[in-house]
Amino acid sequence: MTPLHRIIAGRIAAEGPMSVAEYMHLSLLHPDHGYYATRDPLGRAGDFVTAPEISQMFGELIGLALAQAWLDQGAPSGAVLAELGPGRGTLMADALRATARVPGFHAAVSLHLVEASPTLRDRQAEALSGHAPTWHDRVEALPDGPLFVIANEFFDALPIRQFQRAESGWRERVIGLEGETLAFGGTEALPRTDLGHREADTRPGDLVETCAPGAAIAAALGARIAAEGGAALLIDYGDWRSLGDTLQAVRAHETADPLVAPGEADLTAHVDFEALAAAAAPARVSRLTPQGVFLERLGITARAQALAAGLTGEALTAHVAAHRRLTHPEEMGTVFKVLGIAPGDAPPLPGLDT
Repeated sequence: MTPLHRIIAGRIAAEGPMSVAEYMHLSLLHPDHGYYATRDPLGRAGDFVTAPEISQMFGELIGLALAQAWLDQGAPSGAVLAELGPGRGTLMADALRATARVPGFHAAVSLHLVEASPTLRDRQAEALSGHAPTWHDRVEALPDGPLFVIANEFFDALPIRQFQRAESGWRERVIGLEGETLAFGGTEALPRTDLGHREADTRPGDLVETCAPGAAIAAALGARIAAEGGAALLIDYGDWRSLGDTLQAVRAHETADPLVAPGEADLTAHVDFEALAAAAAPARVSRLTPQGVFLERLGITARAQALAAGLTGEALTAHVAAHRRLTHPEEMGTVFKVLGIAPGDAPPLPGLDT
């Protein structure tokens, strides 16, 4: 039993079952025992690997796409370049290297990172030591100005609530105790006006997930970008509309039981992109696009061929495998999606359709 398990079990014993959202928040961000608060989870020595850690091509192309959006909007000065949940800073370091030759871009932007983990902030400081980043705890704290945002595998870690449709309303899935073991249960079924739009495409027994923090962040981004200019690229695994239980735990690159060893495993859920798109109004939102299609439109194959020219042996084999992993439908190419946010009067974002 982990220390955080004891804390959670004690709270449930005293206050009753907790929502999945509260459980996720404690598991990931408890100041002393939370998963992100206590470790660097990335890489082969960690629990999972993200796209920027697979190949430099990912961050390079994302950076150039945002730089092109900046040019398309008249190359505004005083712009804010931000990343939400920057991991080790690898993506942003690659993006800044690739955009160094875009005339005026680096001079026009200041670098800002939204990060809750002290451990990861230290890694980001090392990776971006030459770029003077400023850190923030919340998206709303980002400074004024045209806002150009990267959010890669950020929304999937935000706390969700789960609701199962019943004959007479919706039953929230909660976490309680069976002895000392954490276990899922359900509340009494009640009508929910906020889920009324899901009654047409669900049946009793179906489960849907909601993410209020994600919708709030998308709303903040949309309002800022519509009013002040900029662009956001939201890249994550998920689909247009939530359906089914997608809560998962990953530990040592293997799936795990999400209720076992809280604080010792990463917890995520698939992103409901429809909810993010709706929240981002009045900004214009792109069509949801598979990651593989998006990267191919940005020219990843040409970039891969250029990098391959200087490689041989195992390095070349690894490079080819990285390209496949990022783009192939059977790898990350389809399960990961891209949603773009831009001002209503701006040109379409590179790689995305309106």
